[in-house]
Amino acid sequence: MLHWHILLIAGIVFLIIEIFTPVLFFLNFALACFLTAILALFIIDWNILIPVFVAFSAIFLIFLRPLLVKARTNGQKTGVEEKYIGKTAKVVETVTSTSGVVSIYDERWNARSESGEEIPAGAEVKIVRNESLLLYVEEVNGK
Repeated sequence: MLHWHILLIAGIVFLIIEIFTPVLFFLNFALACFLTAILALFIIDWNILIPVFVAFSAIFLIFLRPLLVKARTNGQKTGVEEKYIGKTAKVVETVTSTSGVVSIYDERWNARSESGEEIPAGAEVKIVRNESLLLYVEEVNGK
């Protein structure tokens, strides 16, 4: 098998790993493999290709990865943050620091009091933040 074939297959494997673990880490190795595969069309010696691959990998990890991570997370909100955070909801079951349920958009969500104070059923609350499927709220017309 030719050298560039091996590097091309390795690059594809790194891309597949990146798809299943989207951490923008293995993408750098995939790009390094592809660039080294191009060089392998002209250079046959593994003693040259391996250091070239390592150099490309280091360059991509140091310079490209921070740019990709910043571009991916820059100002991007999750669906929950976009739809619920800052909105007003109605308390269905009394909300405390350990239990409670609120209703928003005809949906029932488990909720907790952000301040730890008890918020009675029927009160209006503002959604402050979320942790997974748990909304943290504070009373709109505080005591």
